[in-house]
Amino acid sequence: MLVEGLSWGTGWRRPWRVPTKGALAQARVRLGSAPLRALFEAVAVPLAVPATEGAFYRDWRLVSIDGTCLDVADTPANEAEFGRPGSGRGQGVGAFPQVRLVGLGECGTHALLKVQTGPYRTGEQTLAVGLLDGLGPGMLCLADRLFYSFELWKRASATGAELLWRTKSNHRLPVIERLPDGSYLAQLFASSDRKRADGVPVRVVEYELDDPGRVETETRYRLLTTILDPDKAPAGELAPLYAQRWEFEGALDELKVHQRGPRVVLRSKTPDGVIQEVYGHLCVHYAIRWLMHTVALASGHDPDRISFTRTLRAARRTTGSHPGFSPHSPRRRP
Repeated sequence: MLVEGLSWGTGWRRPWRVPTKGALAQARVRLGSAPLRALFEAVAVPLAVPATEGAFYRDWRLVSIDGTCLDVADTPANEAEFGRPGSGRGQGVGAFPQVRLVGLGECGTHALLKVQTGPYRTGEQTLAVGLLDGLGPGMLCLADRLFYSFELWKRASATGAELLWRTKSNHRLPVIERLPDGSYLAQLFASSDRKRADGVPVRVVEYELDDPGRVETETRYRLLTTILDPDKAPAGELAPLYAQRWEFEGALDELKVHQRGPRVVLRSKTPDGVIQEVYGHLCVHYAIRWLMHTVALASGHDPDRISFTRTLRAARRTTGSHPGFSPHSPRRRP
């Protein structure tokens, strides 16, 4: 497909045959994972602009942290590098080794902005530390309760981004001051701080979901936020806003199910090949989401209202049939 586009753009007409699987495998080994990782890190920037629907809350860009695992080829090298999950009942192990992926994504566009990968045995909190330099002022970061720890909270808030993270229901948070919107001020402490001398101020929003149709048994939510002034972000707005975190789940579904294919195992038989393949998929996903955002802006629609699967099919068709743009000639004005 890429060669057809090259032929159209440059006038190249030399006979060409599809390389064999062995030749492609050798070329991938020579390339390694570093160029794909560098490409993703160079191009993956926030897409949303003020005109993008559903991408901002007040003046903050909505982003979210979440993680997933990907099945990889069952080889001794991959198992030694990544490990594999247990069955959950002590009756064996999973069918395939798995690589863990934790990412920072833009809620309004589903664009993945920063990613960390590691062995299955590496915890999500550990990998999330590598995402923090993707945060900054003007962002409001959402995260599930599994990501909360005192140290990670402090490091994330130090980036200048505002945080809205869920915490566990048994987290002890004595009330310091009740606020008019129903939230309250409290302090966070490290587990080692027995004297409670170095507390970090936080605002707590508690609410309960009243939906008889929900399968989930736990309906009570407790959110922590760095936004201490309720006038800047009332509790009645933050509670439903937390649901935007599920936009990241949608991005992972696009990547794992629709783009890669359901129940498809990454085919690379070496750890470096696995990482190369992961970043290749990430680059493709970002490119498709860039295209969807561009179309949404031009048509005045919310990017969520555009079908990812249809855009993916259209991109696959146009890549193979004809190029989507006319290259600029150095001999004429663009």
